[in-house]
Amino acid sequence: MQSSTALTDSVIKPWLARQAYSLVLRLATPAYLWRIWSRGKVEPGYRAAWPQRLGFYGAAYRHAWQDGATAKASGQGGRRPVLWLHAVSLGEARAATPLIQALRQQKPAMRLLLTHSTATGREAGKALLQPGDVQTWFPFDTPGAVRRFLKQHQPDVGVLMETEVWPNVQHVARQLGVPMVLANARLSEKSLKQGLRLAALMRPAAQALRIVLAQTEDDARRLRQMGSAQVQVCGNVKFDMTPAAHLLKQGQAWRTASDRPIVLAASTREGEEAPLLDAWLARSSTWPAGEPAPRLWVVPRHPQRFDEVVSLITRKGVTPSRRSLWPDGVPDASALAADIWVGDSMGEMPAYFAAGRVALLGGSFEPLGGQNLIEAAACGCPIIMGPSTFNFADAAELSEAAGAAFRVQNLAEAVNEAVKFCNSDNGDHMAKKCLAFAEAHRGAAARMAYAIWGGASPQSGDNV
Repeated sequence: MQSSTALTDSVIKPWLARQAYSLVLRLATPAYLWRIWSRGKVEPGYRAAWPQRLGFYGAAYRHAWQDGATAKASGQGGRRPVLWLHAVSLGEARAATPLIQALRQQKPAMRLLLTHSTATGREAGKALLQPGDVQTWFPFDTPGAVRRFLKQHQPDVGVLMETEVWPNVQHVARQLGVPMVLANARLSEKSLKQGLRLAALMRPAAQALRIVLAQTEDDARRLRQMGSAQVQVCGNVKFDMTPAAHLLKQGQAWRTASDRPIVLAASTREGEEAPLLDAWLARSSTWPAGEPAPRLWVVPRHPQRFDEVVSLITRKGVTPSRRSLWPDGVPDASALAADIWVGDSMGEMPAYFAAGRVALLGGSFEPLGGQNLIEAAACGCPIIMGPSTFNFADAAELSEAAGAAFRVQNLAEAVNEAVKFCNSDNGDHMAKKCLAFAEAHRGAAARMAYAIWGGASPQSGDNV
C-alpha cells in the first residue's frame, strides 16, 4: 500500500498535474496571443517576431542561427558552446549583464542565446549581444513550443534568472538532456507557500534543475523545501552591476541644473503615485515662504503607465515636466519652473539615482515586495523604504544595517523624512555608506559563472 501511495505521489499526480496545466495553456493560447498583440498597441516591440513565442522561426532566423553555429571564435573552429540565458524583463536583463560578462571571461568562445518575455527586456538585452549571438522570445510554456525552441537551438546549458521556473521548460529540457540552472535565485515565504499548494506541478520543476544558485541562506532553505536538491549560496549578482559613467555624469548634471534638492520616487507602481502626490502636496503647503521646497521626480516602473501618471499629476492641479520633452536632455526654463518632474525615459535609471538627494523605493509602499535597491546604493543615492520589501528582504536588511537605507511605515512618513533629509547635512555621509555597502557584496557573478560552467563540463576548454 505504501509503495502504491508513493508511486501515486511521485509519478501519477505530477503527470496528471502537468497534463492539466498543459491543456489549460493550450486552450489559453489564443487569449495569450491576443494579450501580446494588444500590449503592442502601446509598446510596438511586443508585436515583433511574435511567432517565436510559439517556437516557430522564419528561414532568415534559422539561417542566422546555423551560420553562427560554426563561426570561429577565439582562434578556434568547430561548434561554439551555446549558453541559453532567460532574462524575462528589464530588471533581469540588467542583472544578467555582469553574469554574462563573467561567463564570457571563463569561456570566450561562448555563444549566447538570450530570451525575454517583455519588450523592455528585449530592448535592453540588445546591448548584451556579440557577433554570433541570437536574441529571441521565451517560448510559451506548452510542450510543443518548448520542444521546438530547444530542438532549434540545442543549448548546452540553460540559465533562468531569479524566479523563472516553468514546468514544461524543465520537463522537456530534462527529456532532451539540457541541464538547467536557476541563477541569482530567490524565493519569498509567500511564493514558497504558493508553490507548495501546487506541489504536484511545481516540485518536479524544481527537482529538474541541475543546480540552483541562491542569493541568500534563507532563499536556499526555501528552495530546498520546494524540492531543489543542489543549492549553492552565491550572493546577489546585482551587486556586480556597475552604473555607466556617462549616466552618472548625466545625473550629476541634472542635479546641478536643478535649483532645488531632488526627491526621487523610484520605480513607482500602480496604487503608489496617488497617495504619494497627496502626501507631497500636503507637505508642500506647509513649506516656509521664501524657502525653496524640494522637487519631486516620479519615475514609474512600467513605461505603459507614463501617460497615466502625468494625467494623475495634472488632475491634482500640478503641471509636471516630462524628461522626454527636455531639449537636448537638459531641463529648460519650463522644467525648472515645475514642482514635479516625471521620468518617462528608458535606460536612464542610474542617471535618475545620481540626480536624487534621496530615493523613495517604489513597490515598497504597497504589498508588492519592493524593487531592487542595490542599483540606488551603487549610484550613491540613500534609500527610504516602505514596509513591503519581501522580494529583496536580505538586501533591504543589509542596506539598513549598513546605514545606506532606512524604513518608514507609509508614504506620508516617507515624504516628511525625505524633506527633512534634504535639509540636513547627512546626504554626503550616507551616500558614502551606500557606495561602501554596494562594494562590500560584489563577486556573485564570478561565483555563479564558475558553478554554471563547472557543472556543465568538468573540462576547462572551450567545448562543452
